Amino acid sequence: MDFPASETSGPDELIVTLERGRRQFLALVEHVRPELHRYCTRMTGSVADGEDVVQETLARACYELSQLRALPSIRPWLFRIAHNRAIDHWRHEMHRISEPLDVAADIADEAAHEPDNVLARSRPCVRRCRVFSSWRQRKRGCVILKDVLEHSIDEIAYELGLSVPAVKAALHRGRETLQRLTQATPPAQQPRDVSPALKRYASLFNAHDWDGVRAMLADDVRLDLVSQRKAAGRREVATYFSNYERAAHWHLSPALLDGREVVAVLPEAHAGGPRYFIELGWDGDRVIAIRDFRHVPYIAQDVLFELAESTTHRSTP
Repeated sequence: MDFPASETSGPDELIVTLERGRRQFLALVEHVRPELHRYCTRMTGSVADGEDVVQETLARACYELSQLRALPSIRPWLFRIAHNRAIDHWRHEMHRISEPLDVAADIADEAAHEPDNVLARSRPCVRRCRVFSSWRQRKRGCVILKDVLEHSIDEIAYELGLSVPAVKAALHRGRETLQRLTQATPPAQQPRDVSPALKRYASLFNAHDWDGVRAMLADDVRLDLVSQRKAAGRREVATYFSNYERAAHWHLSPALLDGREVVAVLPEAHAGGPRYFIELGWDGDRVIAIRDFRHVPYIAQDVLFELAESTTHRSTP
């Protein structure tokens, strides 16, 4: 992997070299990312949060790699980092949802941080974290790696830094817990509809009414084209819509995923399963954040979308 060879390189040269190194690293780990995402999704209980952990894992791995003298075994090395990142993510969520609302009010600097919105956003996290907290992280990780991703006992021991007997014990306890959870009657789910603002955004997008879409944007809107680039402000984000104008075979459908409002992207209207999704952040009826997973092809594999325009749909590879 290429890294800066000289301290005398100019800034532009350094940026080009670092970008080349980043692309080489992503190519090196590309074959592991779908499996890594499945693991992180099950550890966090959310498709989007799982990808957050994947991105954190890759950033950490890229940094660690620059400090190593020899290339480690990629798959177990990444899973060990991902396991630790997932635990950190869970601890952060637990801390955030237990924070008193008056503290949230003190630090609020935008509508998304106001107490009512913090509470609304935290409810799905509360449910996930309550299930998670009934499992030790070791037990959860072992069950996912063995029964979902079909890793061997020896692989799991190496990936999680455990002894083989500890893995076997965690698996036994985890499977017993899972059986009890499976047999329990799930709580009734109340039907939900998506917000009018989300429906309007999708409708304008599908009509190629880019002026109408841009009118919904906040001046300081932020774009995260996951794994590709970030941008901020209306002017910088403008090229994002131009790229969709030139692209073909897409249709946006308002949907729910993991209890969150998203826009599922189908190949055609009412045809085929969602290929990926887009998350939007709102300040009232203004879009303040766009997170587009178009360049993360594994994101919608085996995912359950509740499409507002039709029936529930499970996406498949």
